[in-house]
Amino acid sequence: QVQLVESGGGSVQAGDSLKLSCTKTTQTFARYAMGWYRQAPGKEREFVAVISWSGSGTDYADSVKGRFTLSRDDAQDTIHLQMNNLKDEDTAVYYCVATIFYSDDVHRRLDFGSWGQGTQVTVSS
Repeated sequence: QVQLVESGGGSVQAGDSLKLSCTKTTQTFARYAMGWYRQAPGKEREFVAVISWSGSGTDYADSVKGRFTLSRDDAQDTIHLQMNNLKDEDTAVYYCVATIFYSDDVHRRLDFGSWGQGTQVTVSS
């Protein structure tokens, strides 16, 4: 497992934008796919997006496709989730996740062994 540190949560109005970031602080030689899950009050945790170790491969939940964009910086230890046109239903605690995965063919069914503490995103109309 690796340590993940999230930042960027907050409260916004519907239609606004917000950017979440997550940094993998544990130094390893392994290659990690990283992404985000979220959990809304009273609901199960759900997949949001994932990006491959190189940044070349991504997968998004249908509910965020076209509104959220996941990117990875050159150092590959930090990912950014740009969330545009936020809706009330995007309100949730967002968790950064990571798993060792050497392929760019990432997908939502990956088993993520490392989880961050979570950051709250609240969208109000």
